[in-house]
Amino acid sequence: MTQPQWSISRGTPLAEEPGIGALTLGGYLGELAARFGTAEAAVMRDGDTAERWTYDELLQRSMAVARALLACGIGKGTRVGLLVTNRLEFLCGFFGTALAGGVAAPISTFFTASELDEVLAASGCSVLLLERHVLKKDFALMLQELEPDIASATPGQLASTRYPFLRHLALVDSDKGAGAIEGWQTFLQRGESIAPALAEAAAVSLSPSDAATLFFSSGSTGRAKGILSTHRAVCLQLWRWKRWYAIEQAPRTWSANGFFFSGNFSMALGGTLTAGGTLVLQRYFDAPAALALVERERATMLLAWPHQWAQLEAAENYQAADLSSVHYVDANWPIARHPTVNTRWQEPQQAYGCTETFTLISVFASGTPPARAAGSHGLPTAGSVIKIVDPLSGELVPTGERGEIAIKGPTLMLGYIGIPLDETLDEDGFFRTGDGGYLDSAGRLFWEGRLNDIIKTGGANVSPLEIDAVIRECPGVKLNQTVGVADDLLGEVVVTCIVAHEGQSPSAEDVRTFARQKLASYKVPREVLFFSEDELETTGSAKIKTADLRQLAADRIKAPPK
Repeated sequence: MTQPQWSISRGTPLAEEPGIGALTLGGYLGELAARFGTAEAAVMRDGDTAERWTYDELLQRSMAVARALLACGIGKGTRVGLLVTNRLEFLCGFFGTALAGGVAAPISTFFTASELDEVLAASGCSVLLLERHVLKKDFALMLQELEPDIASATPGQLASTRYPFLRHLALVDSDKGAGAIEGWQTFLQRGESIAPALAEAAAVSLSPSDAATLFFSSGSTGRAKGILSTHRAVCLQLWRWKRWYAIEQAPRTWSANGFFFSGNFSMALGGTLTAGGTLVLQRYFDAPAALALVERERATMLLAWPHQWAQLEAAENYQAADLSSVHYVDANWPIARHPTVNTRWQEPQQAYGCTETFTLISVFASGTPPARAAGSHGLPTAGSVIKIVDPLSGELVPTGERGEIAIKGPTLMLGYIGIPLDETLDEDGFFRTGDGGYLDSAGRLFWEGRLNDIIKTGGANVSPLEIDAVIRECPGVKLNQTVGVADDLLGEVVVTCIVAHEGQSPSAEDVRTFARQKLASYKVPREVLFFSEDELETTGSAKIKTADLRQLAADRIKAPPK
């Protein structure tokens, strides 16, 4: 009897991977400046005016932030929060933190006050660089309401029992401070006391294995997970995206998706800066403005979530827009149908990854022949190993058999903050993803969905437990459970199913209005469905069976109105 081949696949040796440069973020930026110098690295428009930074200027401005942070007393491993949209100051704030030896912690500008409170406390940031005004939000006011001492303390002297590590706050979009929050120029002036040679010495002292970033992602526990990654992990992915995208000419890349999402961060920066291209920055998504920006800045690469393509198509200026510059959009995307777009480029869609691996852990690059990809999600990245295990026993399964995807490699996270590493990895050092799939005899990964209940909507991960915890407090709600229902545009839509208390009848809009007070907009249920208690099959703990409920919800949504 022949021994079965086991489901384990290894990438090529890391030492043989082409196109990899410096493996610290400071080294990465320095190498880019040395290569591309006076080329335009990023542009941000405000009406008819535009601010443009070259690669040399990006490095210089990042060093200025690094000196200011050192003057604030940060040391190696100190966490620096970035509550900032896609703007020039995000770039110098991020790289400046890395150059100073700190850990950059991007924070979503979608967050409500309660979400910001949770993440700011969990992150342990000592410095917070923030954008005050984002759409209707005033983050300075929000912070002062969360911690009144921020309104009265002197800059640099905050002593908060709510955020015990936080000392310094600075606005990136204003020179006018507010209590403990100082203006941008005042913050930068702190760096004048730090000799450039000292900042440079701090940058070169860093190791690729040092912590570099702290990104947050929704998890199965319902709370935001803080994911620590090394300089090497982030840099490897930044270097790789040029090859994965098969970039031939330096792109001009538009994206309004937040750089606080690790995926958009690595795709936009890696695919653009590594190739000597230009980031065309838009602070937040607005379809008509995006089309005008793409036309005016002659963008060649567009990065958007599925629902944003539909919004671009629906914009009043869509048909009139000149998008002839666009090249790096997948030929199968809706925008490729625009009369001025002519492209045969293919996005590397045959891929799988997560924030825990700082994006991709398996991939076939753009242009891979369909016969080689075979409908799979790629081969392991260089240095990485993927195995398929039995979800219950953790034992390897034979090739072709379905199970749980487990991964390890050079881009795997250092761990979740607040959780011992031995509680996250198996005895062989693999991270079990909670996703299901299989490996074929060629080592290709086939991802088939989540074994847990995380909802992926419009490119973002959403925890149903987090949503349930909020909606459970809504007046009139007796029982509730949130599920993801398949959607052609968003991938999945967030649907919450409710049993109301007897004699009470909250409306769907009542529930959504309540949820908006505590949840980011993309987490607010698109659909709110009401059921009687006897319509839903429950266990003894009154927990509705997820698989059955998902189908029941999908059927209810598709049913014609009565």
